[in-house]
Amino acid sequence: MEVKIRKWEIGDTHHLAGALNNKKVQDNLRDGIPYPYTLADAEAFISSVLKSEKDSQYVWAITVDNKAVGSIGVFRKDNIHQRTAEMGYYVAEPWWGKGIGTIAVKEACNHIFKNTDILRIFAEPFAFNTASCRILEKAGFVLEGTLRKNAVKNGEILDMKMYALVKD
Repeated sequence: MEVKIRKWEIGDTHHLAGALNNKKVQDNLRDGIPYPYTLADAEAFISSVLKSEKDSQYVWAITVDNKAVGSIGVFRKDNIHQRTAEMGYYVAEPWWGKGIGTIAVKEACNHIFKNTDILRIFAEPFAFNTASCRILEKAGFVLEGTLRKNAVKNGEILDMKMYALVKD
């Protein structure tokens, strides 16, 4: 099993739609992603990523044997935080628990720290999402604290965790 991150391709549309048309996956993500998630939604997302500003966001497909099974993105902040970026990711449910997220997070961080001037990457998983927290910890992120009552998702008020990795 070869896990890599790579640029999104229009041919990934079916895999992306299959991954995101899952309530369990979407329950761990921020709002704004349509549900049900259609092929048209996937095509629009991939097209927008391919046209995006290159130095402000870095978005890749997470692949297993070159089949897209998830997505990972690093999004540069602005103003005094211009050398800080937020990371978000997901892996399709059939691939949970196989170490794929950790490999993708490490690869994305290595790319960012090697090829940009970004000094700090942070992630804010929901506190209940222990699998995502574990991915970050295994990738070297440090828990900086709990953001109490930081989000409303599916009508529930939720805590989030703040993890960060800084460039040496």
